[in-house]
Amino acid sequence: MSKKPIVAICYDFDKTLSPDDMQAFTFIPSIGMDKQAFWDESNALAKDNRMDKNLAWMHLMLKKSDANNLPVTREAFKALGKDVKLFKGVPTWFKHVNELGDRLGLEVRHYIISSGLKEIIEGSSIAGNFNRIYASSFFYSVNGVAIWPAQTVNYTNKTQYIFRIAKGFLEEHDERVNDSMPDDELEIPYENFIYIGDSDTDVPCMRVVTSKGGYSIGVYNPETDKRARVYKLFEDGRLNFFAPADYSTAGDLFETVKEILECISTKENLKAKKRELKALSTPYKLYKDVEKILGNKAGGKRIPKREQELLASLKDQVEGNTD
Repeated sequence: MSKKPIVAICYDFDKTLSPDDMQAFTFIPSIGMDKQAFWDESNALAKDNRMDKNLAWMHLMLKKSDANNLPVTREAFKALGKDVKLFKGVPTWFKHVNELGDRLGLEVRHYIISSGLKEIIEGSSIAGNFNRIYASSFFYSVNGVAIWPAQTVNYTNKTQYIFRIAKGFLEEHDERVNDSMPDDELEIPYENFIYIGDSDTDVPCMRVVTSKGGYSIGVYNPETDKRARVYKLFEDGRLNFFAPADYSTAGDLFETVKEILECISTKENLKAKKRELKALSTPYKLYKDVEKILGNKAGGKRIPKREQELLASLKDQVEGNTD
């Protein structure tokens, strides 16, 4: 059986699959802080020290955990993930999309590309649906205590993960991601990418995906109905589509993804058809090219018998009447 064409759906997490920043559901309440106060302090730390904003909140998480005698282990962070809220329909979204892809002859793979904390995402109820989770994470001591950032994912370096997924070099340390690769050797063609995000921090990924023939979808919280951001991104050409973050099969988002998958399936079927036709036409081209070379070589004289036999052999490989 031939390999199915692969589609990659890449998601931001905070405010894309979940209605708020993941820290707001569990971590910030556990240290007794107001959500806005935590982010104000984190952003001030970044500004005053010319820090990456992600490094600032990761540092602040460790500092506040220590001050409140909270464990800063991988297991403790993963435990926070179980209480992260999700938008309507998210828990069953992946099953429905995978079944739809299967009916269309596609293999759908799901990826997270998030600036949030990987360990919290890994503890969420939907973690098992992703082929890979790319997000900020900590380095842990031999005692299992978080002591240093291992990865920080911000809005600009998010794009590397699009290239990693496309080329199949998934490990963060694999420098082959920078190597040139012909489109026909990609693990997943760029035109088979769908990126779903919610904000300006997703713009670089959206731009990479759309510029290479893929699709980007902006989502907004259906409860607040604040659409200014997706309207602007759509008008700026960053988005192909936008929809409320309702992941149920009755929602506009599912219908949009369904139509995109149908389009990809049709394109893949046409590419397969073209490959079949190419397999038929290539022997004819080879025959005519060799015929021309041998004719020029003979210089108007009769082509030698051995070379005539070669031509006859090549012509026998051509399907149909070409005389």
